[in-house]
Amino acid sequence: MSDLPRKAVTRTAKLAALPLGFAGRATWGLGKRIVGESAEIVGRELQQRTAEQLFKVLGELKGGAMKFGQALSVFESALPEEIAGPYRAALTKLQEAAPPMPTRTVHAVLEQRLGPDWRDLFEEFEDKPAAAASIGQVHRAVWHDGREVAVKVQYPGAGEALLSDLGQLSRFARLLGPLIPGMDIKPLIAELRDRVSEELDYALEAEAQTVHAEEFAEDPDVVVPAVVHQCDQVLVTEWIDGIPLSEVISDGTPEQRNRAGQLLARFLFSGPARTGLLHADPHPGNFRLLPGGPGGEDDWRLGVLDFGTVDRLPGGLPTPIGISLRMTLDGEAEPVYELLCEEGFVKESIELDPDAVLDYLLPIIEPARVEAFAFNRTWMRNQAARIADPRSPAYQLGKRLNLPPAYLLIHRVTLSTIGVLCQLGATVRLREELEEWLPGFVTDIPEDELTDGGLADDELADGELAGDELCEEEPAAEA
Repeated sequence: MSDLPRKAVTRTAKLAALPLGFAGRATWGLGKRIVGESAEIVGRELQQRTAEQLFKVLGELKGGAMKFGQALSVFESALPEEIAGPYRAALTKLQEAAPPMPTRTVHAVLEQRLGPDWRDLFEEFEDKPAAAASIGQVHRAVWHDGREVAVKVQYPGAGEALLSDLGQLSRFARLLGPLIPGMDIKPLIAELRDRVSEELDYALEAEAQTVHAEEFAEDPDVVVPAVVHQCDQVLVTEWIDGIPLSEVISDGTPEQRNRAGQLLARFLFSGPARTGLLHADPHPGNFRLLPGGPGGEDDWRLGVLDFGTVDRLPGGLPTPIGISLRMTLDGEAEPVYELLCEEGFVKESIELDPDAVLDYLLPIIEPARVEAFAFNRTWMRNQAARIADPRSPAYQLGKRLNLPPAYLLIHRVTLSTIGVLCQLGATVRLREELEEWLPGFVTDIPEDELTDGGLADDELADGELAGDELCEEEPAAEA
């Protein structure tokens, strides 16, 4: 019944085609150079062809391979622009679409899971998928009580594919690494392997989504669709219309970008405090901008989808995060270092200079230091380059730090969120959200001493300048 390529040898061959295909295209490029075409033109064509193949292979395989592509896509803002350009369009496609599952397969799954009379449950059912993701695709329908719904159908064999893909991808981590300079791809794949298997259990997803839907039912800023029905491999939820965040990234107005960024930060920081759960898959395909926020039809709300991967945090985000962030902002090097040691970020066998650790952290947390911060790709690339350059003190220190298992998913969600905010180019009052929702974050800095990065309000609104200006101060922070 499955049209998903599941046999290990087939899937391995497709994944192996990524580096082999690159070698073939490099040979093609050499031939083009020999006949006189410029290196710049050939290089651009080579990157575009590589990006197209990356999307094609990861999209066709779905499963863990596509999941890896989605995780990778939120970090594209860290890529140098000469590399990011050709890859950006291909990676962004993974956030919103993939080659669909054949209609006959969809019907077979629905008949198996909902019964031979499954069509009686719906007044209408659209065979063409509205969206396709890593382990399932979504169909628009009308439930028998008249509600518009989204029907999420899991790809047959998705579980086997997830584990197989991520296992195979780890073998190619070194070849995939150059896509994101400065990021160790292998731990990312290992962490994905541990977590995405939860997404196969639609009962867990339905439970997490229900908790969020109930908590945010009356919220003026965030909309979470309610769960209508759930069974093995099928999840039915209320349908929500809206502008996909990927479209806001590509074509949104400054107002839409800023509003989307603010609400994304608010949801991800408030969620653990309000529900005890952290939405752990913050890529643009899982969010929508909906009209009708607190300011009326011209205002916006944030629609949130896909609760297949969550981190369970009964007490909210760990208090040491807020305490260490506050002390870092206050320049308390010794107390910060002691807390990091207690929490396992510095192993007992390692001894570091507290002032060097503070210098390492300060540029990264700059968005929390000011009243409003303009996230952008330049700032993200500067941070990635600072940490990735083997010649820099930051690189040498970063290699000696440790990430405790309890913080692994929180760390990935934070990085992914920052990546999305930089893609949006959003100006966000991040400190405001931290003060309200992050346990342990208490500031001693008077409100009138907070800066806006030295820019006027109209400059902050365009979402382009504050982060760049702050980046220019980084060498002083590293000295």
